[in-house]
Amino acid sequence: MLKVVFKIPLLVLLVLLVLLVEGQGLDGQLSGIGKQFNVSIILPGSPQYAAVTQPFNLRFNFNPAAVAFPTHAQEISAIVKLANRVNYQVVARSGGHSYVANGLGGKNGVIVVDLRSFQKVEVDDRAGTAVIEMGTRLGDIVTSLAAHGRALPHGTCAYVGIGGHATYGGYGFTSRLWGLTIDAVLSFDVVLANGTVTTASSKVNPDLFWAMRGAGGSFGIATAITVKTFLAPPTATIFSYNWQFTAAGAADALGAFQTFGLTANLPGEIAAEIVITRGNAQGNVTIGLAGGWYRPVSQLNVTLKPFLDRMPPPRTITFDTGDYLHSAINLAGGSLDTSAPPGTDTFYAKSLMTPQSVPMTQKALLSLMNVIANEGFTTPVGWFFQVELFGGKNSAINAVKREETSFGHRDTLFTIQFYASAPGNRPPYPRSGFTFLDNVVNSVVNAMPTDWPYGTYVNYVDDRLDDWQKRYYGSNYARLRRLKGTYDPRGLFSFPTSIQV
Repeated sequence: MLKVVFKIPLLVLLVLLVLLVEGQGLDGQLSGIGKQFNVSIILPGSPQYAAVTQPFNLRFNFNPAAVAFPTHAQEISAIVKLANRVNYQVVARSGGHSYVANGLGGKNGVIVVDLRSFQKVEVDDRAGTAVIEMGTRLGDIVTSLAAHGRALPHGTCAYVGIGGHATYGGYGFTSRLWGLTIDAVLSFDVVLANGTVTTASSKVNPDLFWAMRGAGGSFGIATAITVKTFLAPPTATIFSYNWQFTAAGAADALGAFQTFGLTANLPGEIAAEIVITRGNAQGNVTIGLAGGWYRPVSQLNVTLKPFLDRMPPPRTITFDTGDYLHSAINLAGGSLDTSAPPGTDTFYAKSLMTPQSVPMTQKALLSLMNVIANEGFTTPVGWFFQVELFGGKNSAINAVKREETSFGHRDTLFTIQFYASAPGNRPPYPRSGFTFLDNVVNSVVNAMPTDWPYGTYVNYVDDRLDDWQKRYYGSNYARLRRLKGTYDPRGLFSFPTSIQV
């Protein structure tokens, strides 16, 4: 349990913080803060500072100016107003699982607003909606909603916070059926850069609502969302198949999966991804098909048949059928409990979002698998790649028009995550790990036309991506930048991949 360094009236705490970060007299800096609160904060030099500033990805080591633990929006407002006075930047932290430690500011000297006290989930059974505070972790959301027979689209890791999911995307095995997490949001409760506490919805602050669904951390600190929930399917099956291929065979397999996604009449109730891992010998690749099926299991084989007919017999097959909650527990690795401390890793990740209108060529697929089969076998990093089916017929993700939210890529067939960890999952991260993933991604991009309109997924954020504005947000970036000038002209909410002023 967190041991706080201070729990004193917020007015006194803010005086201390001003002295810490400004090093001079107050000169009326705190005028207008008004009502006093109790709040907890940890400052540099505290015995607890190292623990509360530890990132999920140990490749990073940032030193915030302070980490504050507010309990309601008015405290956040006061902290934001103070940060404006002392000319410091602020970032919100929900679950703390940003791949590049953006929840710590992505750099030194930022004031972190930690939302761990914002963990209420209130379900309205009649309306089929829920209010979820933004520090709530996915495992707790699943169990809270399941108690009401409801569910949401989101990822599988129990420890991930809803904050990043509900403001940047949020893909999960039910996303082809229900959309991304951002597509379920009806409204945000948000603290703006000037300290205003407000809401954003399709009717109230609609421009802000648009921006928050895809780039939220650049525009405010969301404290809660109201979401539409979905009736949890009465049955769900998590399935997997596994094969061993040469590079050429693996390219054919991924090509078959691409054709399957493009041409099969897939219902929204199927999720599928190709999982690529190290082969059993150099020159080989291990290919898995994993997914979820949210109809009776008796209907699964006919749905997968167009793909499986083009594949040799698999080495292994597994099916795990139960209710929806059972499937979520399976995908979370056997438990949704978030009471124990979350783990860490030392890793680098890249991504590709392949446009459904311009799928990967056979040349690109073979180039990809040749790198994986050879460099992937000899590299010292541990790795896995996931080719996630976003699109295809009846996909709720692609049914949303690009202009409806700031999420930049609605013509996506696959979102591919390339993830590689340092040996033992501990620092340092080897330079060869960067080279390997660069070569893997470049093997695809360089084999495609120079104007290939691919994207990258902002929740698989990459600190080495030069043209991230275009790749994350596409043509939506220009509007996002204009709105940044409206809602945060000073750039209070700033981190390496935030929308630029």
